Amino acid sequence: MTRPTRQRERERDTESEGEQEKGARTCPECASETIVKDADRGELVCDDCGLVIEEDQIDPGPEWRAFNHSERQNKSRVGAPTTQTMHDKGLTTTIDWKDKDAYGRSISSKKRSQMHRLRKWQERIRTKDAGERNLQFALSEIDRMASALGVPRSVREVASVIYRRALSDDLIRGRSIEGVATSALYAACRKEGIPRSLEEISEVSRVERKEIGRTYRYISQELGLEMEPVDPKKYVPRFCSELELSEEVQSKANEIITTTAEKGLLSGKSPTGYAAAAIYAASLLCNEKKTQREVADVAQVTEVTIRNRYQEQIEAMGIH
Repeated sequence: MTRPTRQRERERDTESEGEQEKGARTCPECASETIVKDADRGELVCDDCGLVIEEDQIDPGPEWRAFNHSERQNKSRVGAPTTQTMHDKGLTTTIDWKDKDAYGRSISSKKRSQMHRLRKWQERIRTKDAGERNLQFALSEIDRMASALGVPRSVREVASVIYRRALSDDLIRGRSIEGVATSALYAACRKEGIPRSLEEISEVSRVERKEIGRTYRYISQELGLEMEPVDPKKYVPRFCSELELSEEVQSKANEIITTTAEKGLLSGKSPTGYAAAAIYAASLLCNEKKTQREVADVAQVTEVTIRNRYQEQIEAMGIH
């Protein structure tokens, strides 16, 4: 008789590992699709007629067993996953900056000076040529700017991939590393649907706005990055949060943008200015008035832009 623990293991294996095999394999005896993987015996068994379809399977899992998450973490012998945000993809070793041993005790002064020398040489040998040093600098710049902008990890990964593609296609020649790195980050923000305006990007960068825009257009064209126009509605939640406006204002601003965009008013307009004007109009309609200066400061546009877009929107909406 099968023990309950063995039965549970078989059911767990069936759920986690046998899903694909169910759809892909059938029993040659009874044509059943209920195929069970028995991890203890290394067999594939038909659950209806009991036929052993395959035996002596290779177990790709570890030889140890763990019964909870902490035990699994302690016994695991693999490192962190590879990442595009580091020039060596995170495959080289690192020496911790803490001057402590494995037990958390402070090390002697002689050992401290030795570890200082080892850290210095570790940093030197991680990059073998000027190309790797430039890549290391560019990726660290992307990481710094992404942290300042508060964008998620996925954006940093995409920006690093775009920069690596630009480097491999020799698009860096004649341009500054900071300019291409900033343009890659701007492109990644648009790709991931987390838009940041050129003004926000230039604030955290060491490059002027004009150069960022010029470099961005060049690398997006050369790399064939298919960029769709930025939807102004993606700016609305962030701007409303900074202005401390209610959900009602946010919903009304989205409604204004949708209605006026359908009438063709969005064509050729800045999405940040368009979103700011919609928020200003919505705040007036919902009796949560904000001044044009307050909205302009948050959206980083001029008051004139807000006034012009605001007049166009209320005329299109038929509001007087």
